[in-house]
Amino acid sequence: MILQEIIPSVAPIKRILPLYSCGVAAGFPSPAEDHIDRGLDLNEHLIQRPSSTYFARACGDSMQGVGIYNGDLLVIDRSLTAEQGDTVIASVDGELTCKIFDVNNRQLLAANPEYPPIPLPDETDLIIEGVVAHAIHHLRRG
Repeated sequence: MILQEIIPSVAPIKRILPLYSCGVAAGFPSPAEDHIDRGLDLNEHLIQRPSSTYFARACGDSMQGVGIYNGDLLVIDRSLTAEQGDTVIASVDGELTCKIFDVNNRQLLAANPEYPPIPLPDETDLIIEGVVAHAIHHLRRG
């Protein structure tokens, strides 16, 4: 999976949208509740540390097993220390990729069995550019 650079807009857009206090059943329907609890600002919900957060667009299908699909918007936090099993943005010998960090076995893993692991021998130039905190994808285009 490669990444596509996202050019930020000139001015940040801040909108508070309604958030219903009841959950939405993903199984059997539940009785409707017309109660809006409070507003929700997606910036506050998705971005804990704005100064260390950036966005990238996923390209490819190697991370489908963790819910990252081609075209998804990734929210990446540079301030987080990558741990075993985290989904990271890594620079491997100068090439950026999104993979699962397998510290124990010194490799990067795809979340699609069609892609082989990327071994990380000592001579590999590896830079963890950040931990993927969220992946945002559309269920309906347009």
